[in-house]
Amino acid sequence: MITKRIIPCLDVKNGRVVKGVNFQGVADVSSPVELAKYYSDNGADELVFYDITASFEGRALFCDILKEVASTIYIPLTVGGGINTVADFDRVLKCGADKVSVNSGAIANPDLIEEAAKIYGNQCVVLSCDIKRVDGQFRLFAKGGRVDTGIDAIEWIRQGEARGAGEVVVNSIDTDGVKKGFDIEMLQAVSDVVTIPVIASGGAGCIGDFVDLFKTIPTMDAGLAASIFHFGEVKISDLKDKLADEGIPVRKIKGKN
Repeated sequence: MITKRIIPCLDVKNGRVVKGVNFQGVADVSSPVELAKYYSDNGADELVFYDITASFEGRALFCDILKEVASTIYIPLTVGGGINTVADFDRVLKCGADKVSVNSGAIANPDLIEEAAKIYGNQCVVLSCDIKRVDGQFRLFAKGGRVDTGIDAIEWIRQGEARGAGEVVVNSIDTDGVKKGFDIEMLQAVSDVVTIPVIASGGAGCIGDFVDLFKTIPTMDAGLAASIFHFGEVKISDLKDKLADEGIPVRKIKGKN
């Protein structure tokens, strides 16, 4: 049986991990290198590193910090922020990333998904989608959740799989940082139209939210969270113990029976 992945997310701004609510009001949390090592040593299955202002500021992702993070951890690393070309994929992978997350760059040039998948393989291309409800529609947002594209998010994700994306991260702007649970309605709508792995992001506030996620949508591959892990509200070891007790398959943490 395929185990469910637990993935901490490092939102990095100006070289520091930050966290906000509904993509706004970000506050400083910690060093990305220190936090990455902590998660790698304490049961995280993967790690996501987002340079959250690279696309909005129109610049390349910070590579120095990324290299340091990649050299510190021994779990898979997905990296995103300012990925606009195949050359950006190449640069980030050479810095130590295992997978590359593309969002605004793919919206500007949908062919980027297919081009990158052909060169690096579908498993390397992660389609990250920032989604918010607008007039009853799941709408796709760009530039770190700042710009409403007018695109139907569910159809965009379906097309993203067809173009070659090997995985999709569904970031709910409506529930981001609110800690009232994952956006089950949105996640179910996405899961209904794709066969690739789906990662739920935005809204986790307690261990029970992960239990509800995986029990309500059994096909969900992973749960991603930031602040509840960063501030010690939920320990990954406790989360995995509870999931296992609920019959939800998880990877055992090294050193634990």
